[in-house]
Amino acid sequence: MTEPVSPLSPATDRWKAWDDFLEATPDTGFMQSSWWADFRATAGFEHFGAVLKDGNGVVGGAMVQKFSSAADSGFYYIQDGPVLPDDEVVAEEVFAAILEGIESQRKTEPQTISHLRIEPRWQSVPGFVSGFRSPSFSDPFREPRNTLCVDLRPAEASILAQMKPKGRYNIRVAQRHGVSIVQDTSDRGLTDFLSIYQAMTERQELEPKPPDYFETLVNLLSSFQKGSVFFAEYQGARLAAAVVVYFGRRATYFFGGSLDQHRDVMAPYLLHFEIMRRAKAMGYDWYDLWGVAPASEPNHPWQNISVFKRKFGGTELTLVPTVDYVYDLAAYEQFAATEGSTDND
Repeated sequence: MTEPVSPLSPATDRWKAWDDFLEATPDTGFMQSSWWADFRATAGFEHFGAVLKDGNGVVGGAMVQKFSSAADSGFYYIQDGPVLPDDEVVAEEVFAAILEGIESQRKTEPQTISHLRIEPRWQSVPGFVSGFRSPSFSDPFREPRNTLCVDLRPAEASILAQMKPKGRYNIRVAQRHGVSIVQDTSDRGLTDFLSIYQAMTERQELEPKPPDYFETLVNLLSSFQKGSVFFAEYQGARLAAAVVVYFGRRATYFFGGSLDQHRDVMAPYLLHFEIMRRAKAMGYDWYDLWGVAPASEPNHPWQNISVFKRKFGGTELTLVPTVDYVYDLAAYEQFAATEGSTDND
C-alpha cells in the first residue's frame, strides 16, 4: 500500500525510515531527502510523500513537492526521483502505486494541478513509464541532466592518474604556491562565499541564486551535518569556494566559483582535489561535479565551467531528460506562457 509522508519534522519515524532508505539505496539523490524538503519549504514549496512498504520496510517512493505557480493553479515536482527498486516487475508496481498516491493527493487540492514533473536519476526510461512528455520550453524548475562523477574508491595516485594532464599539472602548481584549503560555515564564510559566487556569475553571465538561498542552505547543511563550505586561500585571500553536499555514497559539488585575482596559482584545482581527498577519507565513493554542458552543445552557457570540470577526469553520466505528465492542458499551457521560454530562445 502507499503511505503518504506528511510534511512533518525530519525527526519523525516516517521521515527517518525514508531518509535511511535513501542513504542505503545506490543512485538516489539528496533532493529526495527530508532536509531538502525543509529547505524547499522556505522557497514556497509544500511537500507530501507516496511511499511503498513491504514487511521489511520501504521499497520505493517519492517525496513530491508542490509549487503554486498562480493563485488558482500549481504543479507537482519530484527531484531525484521517483526512487524505484532494481527488479523491473516490482519497480512497475511501485511506480504505479506512486502515481496512485499522487492522484489521491491531487483530488484533495483546492487548486488546479497543471502537471507532474519528474527528474529521476535513471539513465534510461523503463518500458512501463508512459504518458510523460519532454517540455517544449525552458523554465526555472529543472536540474542538470548531465553530470561528471569522479570515482574515489581507487588509491589517490590512481585518482590523479585518470585526470587530464592539465588538471594534474594545475594541482601541483597550486601546491607549489602554498595554496591552502579550509572549511568555514560561519557568517564570515557565508559572506566570503557570496562574494566569490556573485563575481563568478557576473563573469560567466549566469543568473545567480539570491543571497537568502545560500543563507538557508548553508545553515541546514551545517545543522544536519550534510555538507560544508570549502575555500582555497592564498596569501590570506580566499580565491575559490565550493558548497559540498554529502549524501549516500556521493559528495556533490553543488555551487561554487572563483575570483580572477591570482589565477596563476590555480587555486580552484587544489580546492576540488582536496575536497575529493577529504570525501574519500570520510568513506564516500564518488565526487559528483554536478552539471556539465552536454558535449553536443558547444554554445551551452555552462561550457566554460564544464571545460574546467572535465580536467578532473571522471565518468560522464547522462540522466533521462526532465519530463512532465500533464493533468490539465489549459493550466499547463498557462504555466508554459508564464514561466517558460522556447528552447530556441
